[in-house]
Amino acid sequence: MRIVVGISGASGSLLAAKTIEALLDHKVGVSLVASNPARMVWQHEMDISYGESIEEWSYNNNFEHFAIGDFKAPIASGTYPTNGMVIVPSSMATISAVSKGLSDNLIRRSADVCLKERRPLVIVPRESPLNAIHLGNMRDLSILGVTILPPDPPYYLPVNTLNESAAFTAQKVLNALGLTEQLPEEMQYKGPVV
Repeated sequence: MRIVVGISGASGSLLAAKTIEALLDHKVGVSLVASNPARMVWQHEMDISYGESIEEWSYNNNFEHFAIGDFKAPIASGTYPTNGMVIVPSSMATISAVSKGLSDNLIRRSADVCLKERRPLVIVPRESPLNAIHLGNMRDLSILGVTILPPDPPYYLPVNTLNESAAFTAQKVLNALGLTEQLPEEMQYKGPVV
């Protein structure tokens, strides 16, 4: 099992970190690529630098990292066996490029590979409010089978921190990629049925 994780320049680096950790905890290989703006956002939002995070994850044999401009990376080819991809968080620029078939960096090329090979692709958009262009691009991707998974907090759970909310989103990503059948017990709704 191997999943490509793309991190674009949208706010929400914590979502990416929790998704990578959840994948590695499930013994799923991670092929990571981040845009230059993503690295800048990471530096601003996280307590640990992007480089330090890469170093920590590199101790896991299931982890590999590629540069945004590395079109020779194996994830740029449909012949490299992956089980899908998540772009977390995804900027509207990345969503627009993927929806129009632009493959001008390794994140967008890897997403294009998933589409052409009919592999699962999950996009976690980070923008609000959304305009008609954003919605149209997401609609177009949804028609192609892409799962659009906004990082909505689970108000029905006793979630009190951003860490808990991001961990919930990461588990939803694993579900959407078909890596798990359901959310962990502690993340399932237990309220009254209406």
